[in-house]
Amino acid sequence: MNPMQADTRLRRLPERGGRDFDEACRIIDAAKLCHVGVHLDGQPYVLPMACARQGRDLLLHGSVASRLVRHLADGHPCCVTVTHLDGLVLARSAFHSSMNYRCLMLFGRARLVAEPAARSAGLDALVEHLLPGRLADLRPPTRKELNATALLSVPIETFTTKVRSGPPEDPASDVGLPAWAGVVPLATVAGSAQDAPDLATGTARPAYLEDY
Repeated sequence: MNPMQADTRLRRLPERGGRDFDEACRIIDAAKLCHVGVHLDGQPYVLPMACARQGRDLLLHGSVASRLVRHLADGHPCCVTVTHLDGLVLARSAFHSSMNYRCLMLFGRARLVAEPAARSAGLDALVEHLLPGRLADLRPPTRKELNATALLSVPIETFTTKVRSGPPEDPASDVGLPAWAGVVPLATVAGSAQDAPDLATGTARPAYLEDY
């Protein structure tokens, strides 16, 4: 194996993993947040970042002054992970208990999106991914704001996905035990929108908040 190439082999429960591009896209599209791992100045760092997908690329953004952003823009390798926790799987023993989840581990090198039209479209895609319909309500960004913001894209090429779903898998010898077994579903749920204290009088809540 090329030492510069990421090892995406699944050694633990490989039957739950895969390299299907459409599955990777579904996991990314369901996420608002990812974690980006880099090795910087001899120290590993993992930082949360907002994310979105545009075609075959994962989009990230941040301040041009950010050390992480500058490091990624220089083409250093990174590892991006996305995880959705879908449930607690409660078996009749702690050993066989688990979680239901969908996760992606993406390896690559980020590219700085410098062309103005492409950068503008990518930043718009991030806004719309986080809250569909929001972009139409916002004032256009100023030149100063655009100059202060970097957009990065990571190709969705070298990755692995891993998914678990379903009930606990107890051994036959445990099935008759009196302990409860099953799944506690978990989900991220949006609450009611809260008005900003300085909201202009008469400002109506947009329909997309209700839909969200």
